[in-house]
This record gives sequence, C-alpha cells and structure tokens, in this order.
Amino acid sequence: MVRDGFYYAGALLLVAVVVGWLTTPALAIVPLLLAAFFLWFFRDPERVIPQAAGAVVSPADGKVTEVSPVAVAGAQWLRISIFLNVFNVHVNRSPVSGVITGVEHRKGKFQNAMGAASAELNEQSICSLRSDEGHPIVFKQIAGLLARRIVFNRRPGEHVERGERVGLIKFGSRCDVLLPVGARPAVKVGENVKGGSTVLAALPEPVPQKVLDVHEQQSGSSR
Repeated sequence: MVRDGFYYAGALLLVAVVVGWLTTPALAIVPLLLAAFFLWFFRDPERVIPQAAGAVVSPADGKVTEVSPVAVAGAQWLRISIFLNVFNVHVNRSPVSGVITGVEHRKGKFQNAMGAASAELNEQSICSLRSDEGHPIVFKQIAGLLARRIVFNRRPGEHVERGERVGLIKFGSRCDVLLPVGARPAVKVGENVKGGSTVLAALPEPVPQKVLDVHEQQSGSSR
C-alpha cells in the first residue's frame, strides 16, 4: 500500500464520522465508500521481476497504445506507450537496471493521455538512464485528464534495479519508454501489461566499454 492511500482514506473516514454525527449515519456511507476506493487505488502488489539479460520491463500497469519508431530532438528511438486508467495499479517501476543520468519535471497541459500529442504537450516527469548494458533509456511519466500530481523519488547518479519502485502518477495517466534503435519489442498495441513483470522489449547487444569511455570523455570535454 502506498502511504498516500492512508492519507486520503484517513481524511475521508474523519469526514464520515463528522457527517454521521452531525446528520444521519446513512449519509456517512458515501465518504466511507470513497475511503475504501482510495485504499484499493493505492495498492502496491509485489511482482516477480524477469531476470533475462537485456529485458526491459513495463514501468506501469495498463494497456499498450503505441509501439513505433519516433524522432525526438533529432535522435531515433523505439517508443512504447502505456495508458493507465483509474482501475490500474499506479505505482511506477524502473524499466531497466542502470544509473539515472537526468531527471526533469516539465510543466504542461492535462490533455487526454491516449492522444499522441500528450507525449510532448502534457505535464510530465522525464527520467534518463544509462542501462547496465550501456544503452540510453528514457522513461516518461505523463499526466492525463485526471492526473494532477506526478511523483518520482529518485535522483541523478542513483543506481536503480530493473522493476524497482521509483514513483507513481495519481489517477489516469500514461507512461512512455524510449529505447535505442535495435531494441526488439515483445508486446503489441492493445496488450495489457503489468508493471515490473511484463517484458516490453529486449535491448540490443551491450555497448563495448571502449565506446562508453569515449562517450564519457566527450561528455566531460563538452561541459
């Protein structure tokens, strides 16, 4: 259970007591039902994390709405998008094991998260990682019509494990994973996936260490 669920449920239980005391116990049913809903909504089930080398797991529960190549800032990626409705588990997990290289919270709109434009226009949290195999990965938490708060609780420089809990999006929303060219998708549009346990794709072969060393030198000289 995510602790936010206790906060919401506790407040509503207090409302139910006050309403039942000041009016009639029958009217307390509504806040009691809402309290039960929030306890259920913020559930956080354990998941079995796949251990296959190069596996990319789903960052969230939901339905796959896109599996396609895209160009972002001049770079080519494979984008896999997942739409979360209010009935899905909303805890988010890291798609790969690796080091977080950047975190950005970008303000924006609250359009329908199923629309393609929401990937760029909606409010979102963007996490960039370098996987243990040396590949760049981008993981986006994107707000939707109902979502008004995105939580990401990791910082640049931290190492995360595949399937590790990293945050959540409250209510309906979307998660995107941007993978390097050569990643092999393992899901199709319309499939339902489980955060941390469904394999979305397989990464290409590991990047040779000498290539990583050159990349680090170039990055250092450009700062």
